Amino acid sequence: MSYLELKDIHKAYYLGKEEFPVLNGINLSFERGEFVAILGESGGGKSTLMNIIGGLDRQFKGQVLLQDVALDHHQEKQMDQYRRETVGYIYQSYNLINHLSVLDNVLISLDMTKLNHAEREQRAQDLLKRVGLSDQVKKYPNQLSGGQKQRVAIARALASDPQIIIADEPTGALDSENTAAVLKILDEIAAEGRLVICVTHSEAVADAGTRIVRLADGKIVDDQRLHPAYPVDSDRQQIPARKLPWYVPLNTAFKHLRYTWSWNLIIIIGTAIGLFAVMLFNGLGNGLKGYINQEINDMVNPQVVTVSRYQKTSSSQRGGSQRSDQEAAMGVSTATASTPTFSSAQLKQLRELKHVDTVQPILSASNATIAVGKKDYTATSLTTWTASNRKAIIKAGHEAGKNEIVVDKSSVAKKWSSKNWKDLVGKKVTVSFQTTNSSGKNVTVKQQLTVAGITDSTTGTAVNAVTYATMKSMRTANGLNANPTSAAVKVASRDDNDSVTKQINKVKTNNKRQFKAISIASMLTTVNTYVNLATTILAAIAGISLLVSALMIIVTMFMSVSARKKEIGILRALGESRRDIRRLFTSESLIIGVISALLATGIAYGIGAGLNSVLYQIASYNMIEIHLGNVISTFIIALVIALIAAILPAWRAARLNPIDALAAD
Repeated sequence: MSYLELKDIHKAYYLGKEEFPVLNGINLSFERGEFVAILGESGGGKSTLMNIIGGLDRQFKGQVLLQDVALDHHQEKQMDQYRRETVGYIYQSYNLINHLSVLDNVLISLDMTKLNHAEREQRAQDLLKRVGLSDQVKKYPNQLSGGQKQRVAIARALASDPQIIIADEPTGALDSENTAAVLKILDEIAAEGRLVICVTHSEAVADAGTRIVRLADGKIVDDQRLHPAYPVDSDRQQIPARKLPWYVPLNTAFKHLRYTWSWNLIIIIGTAIGLFAVMLFNGLGNGLKGYINQEINDMVNPQVVTVSRYQKTSSSQRGGSQRSDQEAAMGVSTATASTPTFSSAQLKQLRELKHVDTVQPILSASNATIAVGKKDYTATSLTTWTASNRKAIIKAGHEAGKNEIVVDKSSVAKKWSSKNWKDLVGKKVTVSFQTTNSSGKNVTVKQQLTVAGITDSTTGTAVNAVTYATMKSMRTANGLNANPTSAAVKVASRDDNDSVTKQINKVKTNNKRQFKAISIASMLTTVNTYVNLATTILAAIAGISLLVSALMIIVTMFMSVSARKKEIGILRALGESRRDIRRLFTSESLIIGVISALLATGIAYGIGAGLNSVLYQIASYNMIEIHLGNVISTFIIALVIALIAAILPAWRAARLNPIDALAAD
């Protein structure tokens, strides 16, 4: 039984409909331990025959049998396995991968064996030592002579421990000294029990083998044995092969990018700029939302819902109602005699609602006068201090107690003394305001209070406030109704805010709505929605540049495929599958995406820090807040762009015919 057998092999090329026969009924058998020289002139079909034996050419008639089992050259996976496990190639033009070192050129074949990493490294070193290149392992192919390149190719061909070595004109580009060295190595390979098939047009090279097969016009014209085949050790175990692990194409892609970094740097920078702009605008949106929320939350507690009695609003009143709603949400709404009030039962009704912690009554007055000595100052609103007010707005002193008041810094305290405004704390002031009684007559309410603290609201709304008990006593002393006109309802948590607000607005008595609840939290949600919308639009505009980046990556990948056709052919000849080739170019694109995202993140944080240092002087707040989520989303965008950009080039690379790829310049 022959180890390898060719039966009635026919092959023809076509130019239009015209047929050009190349192989005409080739019948050959080979045994391991042979060094067979196929001798013939150029154009006689030698290389075509080698491509058929090597599992690269599938368009032929006839059969190739390996140990009496016919190979199906149309089965892609079977041919990949055959090339991985059985065949090793040595080319006249060396076909080394330029961006891989001498050692890596050998390891690329060993990566398809089941040896562990240390064993693969050791075998590669041993093979390079065998061919006399142990001191050249870190060099690249362009740093080697022709003879050295050919010896690297021999080491690579032997790396996966194949049983068949195909040498296509291995000495065609070598001088006599290197030719003799290569032929000696080939003879030693055959002596190990392998089948060596050497294609040549040189009689001197053919005479170095154990057998000469002469090929002319696509036919075998002579088959001459010079020496007996070398003995074969049947007990010798071949190194087991495996499919290429997923991480090897990734590693190879990284090495190519490192070797051609200057070519890819512009692409990476262009992509990074687009990603940076998206990240920066998202960070700006986060900062603006944070700033707005902080400014409002510093003044008003978002866990407080302001409740007033429900009144139907006519269309002519709706314009002013929006502003009054905002003021009510901040706890600074004012009341008139016609304003409906709360009864004790209604306040109790609010306290009994689910998720409600406390209910504080509110009484307010408008256009109050605060007299300090002989000077009068106008307070647009005098209201009740409740849980809706933040202690943070008190810049001097403390909250108001019984018969005490907190006054606004800008409209009262600083007008009293621009430099020593804090000295107003503890002084007596006379507070007065006008209102109407139940009969409709004007009544002036006046009382002396002590300044407990000074407030400074960042929202622009002045806060002059007393306790509910103080306001109640001021009104009752003048015979006025002291029932609260609104209430501050504190909820258990901010998450309950919306549900409590809805509950309050749904309360009915005798099928009539009783209350109108306004929450600053819902206003913050609306503001945040507007900020998010603006941020998204800005990020989308910045994201247009990412389309350009995607096109740049696509062009780069197509150029890479065109420039690396020979590499693709080499990898396919070594046994890599189409999927492995797709992984190679997809990995390269993804690496570009990841590096771009890393660069964009660095730029965004750097420029963001610079902008924050400037903006902080204006607003006392870091306006650029890049969150982890922004970074993660940027990386996802980069990977998606890179993946989409790689699909077509990677598919094209995988579909290349290995023979055409090997023939590329």
